[in-house]
Amino acid sequence: MSSLHQRHLAVSPDWLALYYRHPLEITHGEGRHVWDADGNRYLDFFGGILTTMTAHALPEVTKAVAEQAGRIIHTSTLYLNRPMIELAERIAALSGIPDARVFFTTSGTEANDTALLLATTYRGSNQILAMRNSYHGRSFSTVSVTGNNAWSPTSLSPLQTLYVHGGVRTRGPYAHLNDAEFTAACVADLEDLLGHTRAPAALIAEPVQGVGGFTSPPDGLYGAFREVLNRHGVLWISDEVQTGWGRTGDHFWGWQAHARNGPPDILTFAKGIGNGMSIGGVVARAEVMNCLDANSISTFGGSPVTMAAGLANLGHLVEHDLQGNARRVGGLLIERLRAIGAASDRVREVRGRGLMIGIELVAPGTDEADPQGAAAVLEAAREGGLLIGKGGGHNTSVLRIAPPLSLTVREAEEGAEILADTLRAV
Repeated sequence: MSSLHQRHLAVSPDWLALYYRHPLEITHGEGRHVWDADGNRYLDFFGGILTTMTAHALPEVTKAVAEQAGRIIHTSTLYLNRPMIELAERIAALSGIPDARVFFTTSGTEANDTALLLATTYRGSNQILAMRNSYHGRSFSTVSVTGNNAWSPTSLSPLQTLYVHGGVRTRGPYAHLNDAEFTAACVADLEDLLGHTRAPAALIAEPVQGVGGFTSPPDGLYGAFREVLNRHGVLWISDEVQTGWGRTGDHFWGWQAHARNGPPDILTFAKGIGNGMSIGGVVARAEVMNCLDANSISTFGGSPVTMAAGLANLGHLVEHDLQGNARRVGGLLIERLRAIGAASDRVREVRGRGLMIGIELVAPGTDEADPQGAAAVLEAAREGGLLIGKGGGHNTSVLRIAPPLSLTVREAEEGAEILADTLRAV
């Protein structure tokens, strides 16, 4: 055990997770690669949990941060903040939500917490609908709407949460149905649920479940849900903390795969927009955003430095069509990984879209989740020079692959080869 690891254990909570038997200290990065304290170089296929969205040490972002820090680092939302207003204007226009208002936070957890506050206040209800296998953050309220018991340490809650079918396509009671039948069954389940409860405030849903193992319903399911929700006056919160900013390739936002009834009432974002800087936020139409009748501020939300980083990062993303790159390179990568998976009796499914890909592992010859196998692959991939993540509900048997959106074809092939070698070795 390294001395730094020992020091970490001495001052950190037991529940603060670390990857690897011998945890990694990452000292610097460039492009799609990072280096550890021993000088080892790794191809990064996880990006700090989908947060390094464009590239490590992106010159435009580092320059913007340095220049803004040289002027002023902090003011708070009590003062006018030009970078915050400029980024809010861009996000409001990109969100698709009419008459949009934007509130910045420091994380996705805080963004979802704010969205829940808005929805429950607007509707005068503390009931929330959430998806099974979901994850929405680590605060008291967001844990209470997380449908994944590995990340929900308490049943105590300020909310009454009811869980809906639909987030996991290939497991559960409707897995055997085709896409149209699956959607119809989930809609019928939602209708039945709403018939047995008082009017909830909102449905909160990730278009692609992140911690849950990059699972998703058929396209259009949340649009079909929306028809039901509208009849009951229930709001739709789209948690875009992991799916936003073009990562899925086909769309800029995850909700757009379900868009037959327009944008969500509330959209939350974080992670990739700051390319490593702490930015989260909420977008909602003015009527919903302005429903709070008490004073509020954000001390660190909308910090001039993080807003400067977000503006530079978003500009680079759009100007270089990284959404298109996620679609093209991600499409090649997922097909390559499916070919690799077809040759392994450990791989149950390779799923995802764009540069958001999950490889679900099972014990050979069974349909049973294999968390030990996933942990072994994670370790072996690191030994091969590749960093990946894992997730997938309480069994954590899904390998999570989410590189920076500037990933090249050559790097995608390199990462796929390492994974192929790793799966064969394990």
